[in-house]
Amino acid sequence: MSALFSPLSIGDLQLSNRIFVAPMCQYSGRDGMPQSWHVQHYGSLAVGGAAALTLEATAVSSEGRITHGCLGLYTDEQEAAFTKLLAYLRELGPIRIGIQIAHAGRKASCRPPWNGGQGLSADEGRWEIVAPSALAFGEARAVPRALDSEDLERLASAYVASTRRAVCAGFDYLELHLAHGYLLGSFLSPLSNRRQDEYGGPLENRMRFPLEVVSRVREAWPRGRPFGVRINAHDWVAGGMSFDETLDVCDALKAADVEFICVSAGAAVEGVRIPARPGYLASFARAVRERTGLITRVPGFLYEPRLVEDIVAKGDADCVAVGRAMLYDSKWPLHTAQALGIKLPYPPQYRLSHPDTWQGAASFNA
Repeated sequence: MSALFSPLSIGDLQLSNRIFVAPMCQYSGRDGMPQSWHVQHYGSLAVGGAAALTLEATAVSSEGRITHGCLGLYTDEQEAAFTKLLAYLRELGPIRIGIQIAHAGRKASCRPPWNGGQGLSADEGRWEIVAPSALAFGEARAVPRALDSEDLERLASAYVASTRRAVCAGFDYLELHLAHGYLLGSFLSPLSNRRQDEYGGPLENRMRFPLEVVSRVREAWPRGRPFGVRINAHDWVAGGMSFDETLDVCDALKAADVEFICVSAGAAVEGVRIPARPGYLASFARAVRERTGLITRVPGFLYEPRLVEDIVAKGDADCVAVGRAMLYDSKWPLHTAQALGIKLPYPPQYRLSHPDTWQGAASFNA
């Protein structure tokens, strides 16, 4: 028996186990559309044994991209490209496929991480960035333009439009990015939101716009297909958002009919050091789960099979989001099952490599 490899239901979605492939930006799109890299990348992850695969943070507008290579879902051509990608992935196996939609806010218009990750220059095609307040993410970043009321309506409508495109493309679930210092998360944090109007100041005001977006997206997303949010546990810096405030936000998300919450952390401001270690977010996820009763997912340096099994078995979270371990080993779920003594079916094309068939498997670590 394994908790990690037991079934899970979220809304009408039935999952064969508790492993999600975490959304991981690839910065390899063109005009917001997935390319050959995404076909092989997501194809390899789709046959690795996870129950669900969340496509990377996908921008709701061109200004909401982190880099020129970020994916987007705001044109007919992008919607068609995602529809084609999903059809391809579903030919490979029964994995459920979701998408995380986002706007980078003051962390937009940057180089990819392998080119330093700092803000683009004019020669590199930078674009105007926007945020709750005119506060740069770091010393080497441009100062964003503070959003006015017309901007807020435009952006909320952009989230709705991308949601409708995600429906048409056929995604099984949808996730909103309210973490990591991107646009909606930057409204929540007092470090990045210094507004003096109804969208700034006390937490009730700071979460007003994110909740307006959540409510409008909820209306546009079909009932039965899970709808969730990724949120920071807290900002890990003095003067930032506290975990008590995060719990209050989670209460409001539940009231807005969010069905699952992914409890992440960090990157609200530049240079913050997080005490990251394997499983370091589990206690926060457990508190959210106990407080709200919502399906709770947790990431956070998850790669050791027994630790991940224990997180689910102890009730810290209902499911896990595995990122870097999946990049290192796209069949991490299959290998983790083997390490835990669970026999998962391999794709028929790979059965000759199953440990029951091939003695060489014993020489590999999970």
